[in-house]
Amino acid sequence: MIEVVISIIFGLYGVVIGSFLNVLTLRLPLKESVTLKRSHCMTCGHTLSWYELFPLFSYIFLGGKCRHCKSKISIQYPLVEGANGVLYVILFLVHGISVETILYCLCASALLALSIIDWRTQEIPVGFNIFILLLGLVRLVTDLGNWSQYVIGLFAVSGFLFLLFLITKGRGIGGGDIKLMAATGLLLGWQLNIIAFLLGCIIGSIIHLTLMAIKKANRVLAFGPYLSMGVYIAMIWGEQLVSWYLSMWTF
Repeated sequence: MIEVVISIIFGLYGVVIGSFLNVLTLRLPLKESVTLKRSHCMTCGHTLSWYELFPLFSYIFLGGKCRHCKSKISIQYPLVEGANGVLYVILFLVHGISVETILYCLCASALLALSIIDWRTQEIPVGFNIFILLLGLVRLVTDLGNWSQYVIGLFAVSGFLFLLFLITKGRGIGGGDIKLMAATGLLLGWQLNIIAFLLGCIIGSIIHLTLMAIKKANRVLAFGPYLSMGVYIAMIWGEQLVSWYLSMWTF
């Protein structure tokens, strides 16, 4: 029963933070302030009242339309809020209440927001990478006994990607992806970050090749969303995947 109550609390926190993620994903690409400007309708500019700002519930109560101009509100709002809540609950159920869980939840939010922006603009705002890097520093300080795996993680994947960047003169990988894997490496440690990168490559290859075949998608892909999927999966099953891989070499 206690686990159910705590799961609900985590989910609610996730939904609330998901509301702020919507602000980030919509305003950052437009270079709008995310703190000084009040929430408003993206169509008519009408400033939203407090009762129009409840995550999920306001969208349902308003019937998915702006109260002022009646234009449709993007389905992104409830989807991002709900998805962020689900991400938080899953991480809690896997890791319980711990510093690791809190850091992973905050990282998951950053990954969700940067994935949406990268998908639309093919650019990862540097602020997200800095935020994840700060989470990694907290992780390092709270687990100093294993400091080496986090420091190695900072360079294990990002170093390889930087070489790829130099060799291809920026055509093979984006700078934002390199920074992302450096930041997540400090948070996850080198083993989980390598797992995250490999998973991102596999997921990206499958999904993007499918989109190219069905929707004639551009050959240039936004890699951030796929790397983010890999990182999140590594947060959940990374340790098990590492153990499984090592067991293959144990005789």
